[in-house]
Amino acid sequence: MPICGACQADNADAAKFCSSCGTALARRCVGCGAAVTGRFCSECGTSADAATARPAAAVELSPDAPVVQTERRITSVLFGDLVGFTTLSESLDTDDVRELLSRYFGVCRTIVDRYGGTVEKFIGDAVMAVWGAPVAREDDAERAVRAALDL
Repeated sequence: MPICGACQADNADAAKFCSSCGTALARRCVGCGAAVTGRFCSECGTSADAATARPAAAVELSPDAPVVQTERRITSVLFGDLVGFTTLSESLDTDDVRELLSRYFGVCRTIVDRYGGTVEKFIGDAVMAVWGAPVAREDDAERAVRAALDL
């Protein structure tokens, strides 16, 4: 519940102005505690949707509190799956399906690695890979597209 900095009145969580004196309530970033005036925190980049209206005193950190370092990155994500896999898998023996998926995942991993990406996970017949994390390159988006074309 945000407390007004001018009159110390309690206000509803979603309130933008004090219900007692009409003073604008400062929205504070949940990530770093800085005042949020736009769509994103200007200090740490947290979305303003995550910001809450609360007084500055409520977000003061102790001197022993750990400092959280954040970093913004542009990433490219590739998500691909086998066309017609469900229909095909219904007509195959389960051991054959497992063998097909094992070979498919091996090929996917090889191609993603070749283009400098990281396979994040395999889900059913789908592969999800990223470029730009943990290592970012200037041409990550192009690498992701080339990997998709090879797949």
